[in-house]
Amino acid sequence: MLQGESRADVSLVPGLEPFRADSTFPDISISVAWAGKISRAQGTRLFDSGSVWRLYECEEGLQFDFSTPAIGKFPYKRLVVDEQFRRAKLVLSRESFTNLNAPAFPLEYPLDEVLITHYLAQQNAIELHGCGIAGPNGAGNLFVGHSGAGKSTTARLWSAREDVEILSDDRIIVRSEGEQVVMYGTPWHGEAAFASPASAPLARILILEHGRGNILTQLSPSQAVAELFARSFVPLHRHEYVESALRFLERVADTVPCYRFAFEPDEGAVGSILDFRD
Repeated sequence: MLQGESRADVSLVPGLEPFRADSTFPDISISVAWAGKISRAQGTRLFDSGSVWRLYECEEGLQFDFSTPAIGKFPYKRLVVDEQFRRAKLVLSRESFTNLNAPAFPLEYPLDEVLITHYLAQQNAIELHGCGIAGPNGAGNLFVGHSGAGKSTTARLWSAREDVEILSDDRIIVRSEGEQVVMYGTPWHGEAAFASPASAPLARILILEHGRGNILTQLSPSQAVAELFARSFVPLHRHEYVESALRFLERVADTVPCYRFAFEPDEGAVGSILDFRD
């Protein structure tokens, strides 16, 4: 839930609007406020992303500072959140956004994804580098791969041939719901620009790699966990987050068949999956 003093304080970038939902009991409650200027952080630095954001320890829990030389030397945005990622305060710098001369969207990237990946670390859930495709029967195939592995190509091939919904061509959230493992679309798409708030029960996971002959090779649970973890978005600065991610991936690998898929980028890749039986 996003709360602010004005309508502008709770505005979303266009890519996030389809994912907006009303809820009486939100997972995360965020209050938005403004400050003239945000001073440099004083707490212990826990993590440096190497680009826009840094993480610090503070009395209230965790503090995420966002800064870039393009705006100035001080943080333009600060998120302070409790350890459970249930309540947060987001402070925006008037000075920074005045210098930028552009509208301020509180949850614009990368804050939105940073917040979600840390929240998922508290749950039976994870974000993966993947292309999620929900078929006409409602079941989903998740094609997981590093950048350049063919996720966007896979999305284009399937959408051109079959009546499917592409949940995302780059990043998918996977979580447990009862006895099922379910995948969800995200706003963070790849080159093919597919992004849907829909979901689908996960029937199969395929680790993408370029190859010849469209060959599927089943992976053992331990192999699957290693491949999925290497393609996951896990906050690595806390060992408990890493441990919970590995435990969750073990459950996924025990529940959902996982394969290595050496594919050629043509219609035959789609047909080989449609004809395949686990």
